[in-house]
Amino acid sequence: MKVLLIATNRHRRWMTNYQAQPLPLGLAYIAGYLDPEQHPTKMLDLMFADDYLGEVERVVKDFQPGLVGLSMRNLDNGSNLHPESVLPITKEVIARIRLISDATIACGGPAFSILPEVCFDLVGPDVGITGSGGDSFADLADRLERGESYEDLPGVVYRSGGNVTATEQQPTSGVMKPPRLEELDLGRYAEAGFGIGVITKWFGTQTSGDPDRQNLRPIQDVLDEVKDLRLRLGLGKFFFIANGFNLPADHAKAFCSALIESNLKIEWNTGLVAKSCDSELIGLMKESGCGLVIIGDLVVDAYDPQDLAARLDQMLQVCRLCEEGGLAYAVGQTFGAPGETRDTVEQKLDFLRGIAPAVANLRVGIRMLPGSKSADQARSEGQVFSDGDLLQPAFYVADSVKDWIIDHLQAEASSNPAWSID
Repeated sequence: MKVLLIATNRHRRWMTNYQAQPLPLGLAYIAGYLDPEQHPTKMLDLMFADDYLGEVERVVKDFQPGLVGLSMRNLDNGSNLHPESVLPITKEVIARIRLISDATIACGGPAFSILPEVCFDLVGPDVGITGSGGDSFADLADRLERGESYEDLPGVVYRSGGNVTATEQQPTSGVMKPPRLEELDLGRYAEAGFGIGVITKWFGTQTSGDPDRQNLRPIQDVLDEVKDLRLRLGLGKFFFIANGFNLPADHAKAFCSALIESNLKIEWNTGLVAKSCDSELIGLMKESGCGLVIIGDLVVDAYDPQDLAARLDQMLQVCRLCEEGGLAYAVGQTFGAPGETRDTVEQKLDFLRGIAPAVANLRVGIRMLPGSKSADQARSEGQVFSDGDLLQPAFYVADSVKDWIIDHLQAEASSNPAWSID
């Protein structure tokens, strides 16, 4: 059975000021789970398509797939001031495929997995897959080819008797198949955003007594993948996907040391958590080719002024380490969280005025998601919405600052060219 995989993400910026055209890495990993002898596979990336629906129609007609898999990377671009949802594009693509093909249509990806049943109803595939999904998607292709039911596969979403049903996901096995990147426009991606993504921590969850050591991918596995991409495809710029590269610190230092010893001479970027960081780690990162780090915003809930001050100080220490080590960094700050006041706003602005980031993103409000504290807070304050409504861009902004925060931040940003407001 022929399988067509489509990446529907067309957002070329994250927020407003970050040029970020992320490679559809998850889709490339899914492709790696398929047996090319049994399932000839083609990938279609809509990021750079001028006429994306026309391109979908052309490829579907030419390739004649029996299964089409669509990856939904994000629900939206994360911006409150300039929101863009990905769902209409996905829905349009599915509708166009239905006009010209009887192929089974499957949806998956991080955005789909947030609220799979509601998302399934909204975009209208035949089957959905939650979580990392590689094994389940490969099994789905096998079963469809044999004419067998897929309803017992882990992490699948389907309609039965008029109701949408989702089966339980399985924990990550700890085995990753190499991604198939050859059909993607790697040259354009290498020049766009932060580099070609390489996963350094597993998707899903693996059991560990230390939460910082959960999901760690063996260092040699990562280096082997980078070396392959470097030698086979000529790639030299990477983004290490880690959800906190510096956690745990000893592993991060060992990774950098191994990268230095490998002599691959690559440029790379990653994200840091504002803790467990020291000058030795920053030095090793710089020596091994790191050019930029994105320091995660720990300051979300402004209820406790003492906690806010402590977290800002923690973040300041990491920024200072980067400045002293000559490592460029980007930071973010969230404004309008529950309990936000003029005083807490000024504390955050004082912090930003005292550092020298390459980019500072000032976010207005918290993106509400099903089950999040911000959604619960909004409901407790009288806002009425369903979980399904949160598939569209929806942000919590505290009433105490709602009327003036945007104008205030824009005025501050006017004299700070590295600041952007979203």
